[in-house]
Amino acid sequence: MAAALAGCGVQVPTDPNGTLNRIQGGVLRAGASVDAGLVDVDDSAVSGPLPDLVNAFADRFDADVEWTVGSEESLVTALENGSLDIVVGGITAETPWADRAGVTRGYRNIPGAGGREIVLLVPLGENRLLSELELVLDEELSP
Repeated sequence: MAAALAGCGVQVPTDPNGTLNRIQGGVLRAGASVDAGLVDVDDSAVSGPLPDLVNAFADRFDADVEWTVGSEESLVTALENGSLDIVVGGITAETPWADRAGVTRGYRNIPGAGGREIVLLVPLGENRLLSELELVLDEELSP
């Protein structure tokens, strides 16, 4: 089946809503929930280890990052309605949002995580985006 799909030009995994294609050379709409040591906000500047990872991902696809700051709940709702492409914060592998968002593998070696297994969120079903994000996270966080 994979060979048949490859012959048709279908990329696996896919993004039903075309998120990764849209951000290439465009804008990555990122949501940030403040978590000391991982995500800091000073006026309109979003910084910290997780925003640095988002910026590295955006750089890979020649995208600018547009930040929205809010609570986890408001940011997950924005993922669901298509207003955001990625959400970061002190979200752990035990996240209650797993039924409402795509969740990366957990990463324990993020500076500022204090040993917590941190995950990032993307829109549910955008599997190509999720796969490419995990590739970048693996590269950026490798020892």
